[in-house]
Amino acid sequence: MGRREVLVQLDDDLVTRLDRLAAERGTSRSELLRRGAVAVLDAEELRRADVELQAAYRWTPQDPVIVEVAGRLGVETIPNW
Repeated sequence: MGRREVLVQLDDDLVTRLDRLAAERGTSRSELLRRGAVAVLDAEELRRADVELQAAYRWTPQDPVIVEVAGRLGVETIPNW
């Protein structure tokens, strides 16, 4: 896979922290930023999937019979404390 050079502006503190972590991990600042970008994109993909799943349940709720049976079963199995 080809790579493209992209200009990113970072403040001095962030560059220092990235360089320190890169040295500790035996990698480069660029590699850390690539990993960070992938992590952000993966997190957004999971967030969108979660939103879609929640929307699906709003549009197609659980079968009412299953919900009713589960409610009755729950009441019947509650311990008498």
